[in-house]
Amino acid sequence: MTRTIRAAIGSLALSIPALVLAQQTTGYLPDGSLDMTQILPPAPVKGEARYLNDRRIFKDTRHWLGTPRGDLAMRDVALGIPAMADAFSCALGIKLDPKKAPMTMKLIARAGATANAQSKASKEFFKRLRPYQIKMRKTCQAPSELKGSYDYPSGHTTWGWTWALILANLAPDRATPILTRGRAYGESRVVCGVHNYSAIEAGRVTASATYAAELGQPAFQADLAAARAELSALRADPTTPKPEKCDAEAALIALHIL
Repeated sequence: MTRTIRAAIGSLALSIPALVLAQQTTGYLPDGSLDMTQILPPAPVKGEARYLNDRRIFKDTRHWLGTPRGDLAMRDVALGIPAMADAFSCALGIKLDPKKAPMTMKLIARAGATANAQSKASKEFFKRLRPYQIKMRKTCQAPSELKGSYDYPSGHTTWGWTWALILANLAPDRATPILTRGRAYGESRVVCGVHNYSAIEAGRVTASATYAAELGQPAFQADLAAARAELSALRADPTTPKPEKCDAEAALIALHIL
C-alpha cells in the first residue's frame, strides 16, 4: 500500500464514528493489490471530446440550483454515516439507523476506506481542476470548502456508489431503487457544479473496481454474511420505522439532469 493511500485511509477514519470502525482503519485488500491510477483512463484535457462534454454539462446544469433537485444535491453534500444511512433509507425501504446496524455500517465503512483512499490517491495523481475552477459559475458548495481537493475521480460518487453496491448485495430485492439512488447521489455533484461528469463516471469505476476485488477476500465475505443477517432481521422486524417522503425523493432522482 502506498504512503498516499495509507494517509488517505487514516484521514477517512477520522471522519467515521467510533461505533462503526472501532479503530479499524485498514481496508479488506492486501497491500499493493489495487491501483486505480492505472485502471482509470487519464483525466480529460482541453481539446478532447470528454473535456468538451464536461464543459457543456457543467454549463447546462446550473439551472438546477434553487430547485428541489438542487436542494437534494445540497443534502447529498453530507458524507457522514448517519447522513448516508438516511440518504439510502427510502431506497432500502426502512429507516436505516446506524446504531441498529453496526455490522452493516462496519462493512460499508471498511470497504469505503479502501475505495475512498484509492479515489484520493487518484485525485492527487491526475490533479484535474474542478469545473468552477476552469470557469466560475454558481455552485452549491463554497469553493473554500473544497480548497486543495481535485476533481477526478469524485470522492462523493465513490463513497455513494460503494454504499449502493453493498446495500444492493445485502437486499437484492431492492437493487433497482438502491442503485438508482446511488446513481443520483453521484449526479448530485454535477448539479452542485463541483465535479465534472467524467469525475462521476470515474468515481463509479473506482467504487466498482474496489468492490470487485474485495469480494474475493474472506474477511469481506464474513462481514458481508454478518451484515446480511443483521439487515434481513431489521427489514423483517415490524417495529423498524419506515422512511418518509419517499415518493417525492423518487420523483427527484428520476429526473434526467444531463
